[in-house]
Amino acid sequence: MDWQNIWNTIQNWLTSTGIKILVALLLIVVSFAIINKIAKQIEKKGKKLEESKHVDKTVYRTLSNVLKVGLKVLVLLSAVAYLGIDTGAITALLASLGVGVGLAVNGTLSNLAGGILLLFTRPFKDGDYISANGYEGFVEDIFICNTKIRTNDNKVVYLPNGKLSTGEIVNFTENQTRRVDLTYSIAYSDDFEKAAEIVKQVAAANPKILKDPAPKAHITAHSASSIDLFCPVWCNKEDYWDVLFYMNEQVKKAFDENGITIPFGQLDVHVKND
Repeated sequence: MDWQNIWNTIQNWLTSTGIKILVALLLIVVSFAIINKIAKQIEKKGKKLEESKHVDKTVYRTLSNVLKVGLKVLVLLSAVAYLGIDTGAITALLASLGVGVGLAVNGTLSNLAGGILLLFTRPFKDGDYISANGYEGFVEDIFICNTKIRTNDNKVVYLPNGKLSTGEIVNFTENQTRRVDLTYSIAYSDDFEKAAEIVKQVAAANPKILKDPAPKAHITAHSASSIDLFCPVWCNKEDYWDVLFYMNEQVKKAFDENGITIPFGQLDVHVKND
């Protein structure tokens, strides 16, 4: 065995391919460090903009992650090309893998596309109270594939963005004010004008209920056992539940004090003798 020839071969490899590999690894390490630093700077800038209410955190988080992954893939492909490896075969392999993975994770890709659509259309943001896909709750976080909401009974629900982007979404808190729709039933024998005035007085006593639009009380239906008064009142969105509970409790007390009857359902039975 000619050790001299083996050593010469090793030296030639080290001075050509070995140096290229070392340079490629150095390029990857330095580039990844720079990319991570850029991504962190985007997140820092995004947090400052979020504090000033100019941008939602989902936007800068998604931008940071997409930029980080995309640039790292480009660096790896550049390093492979620098080493003289044919990238055409790698690209074809990645394309084949992409097709296979795409078929396997069709639902995930749908959620990914839905997340991007929600990112641009912005039907809701963190902190909004929404109803969608049969659930209601406060939006806690919007991820690229799903949205996290917390229900009133403190359950955490992750809604897939694919369904969110194509389904109906009710945003209860997008506007500053909300209308509380209330219906009170009184007996046919009671004075409905007096009952309507009582409801208005109860509403006027609560500072959380807005004066404009003014509270109203009108007959909305002649039901089988009662006259139904529709009584809409307006309030700020954060006071909705307080106003709802207040009105139901105080109207009941006021009706009792003024002799207004809230009737039970009743049925008159006539017996016919042949």
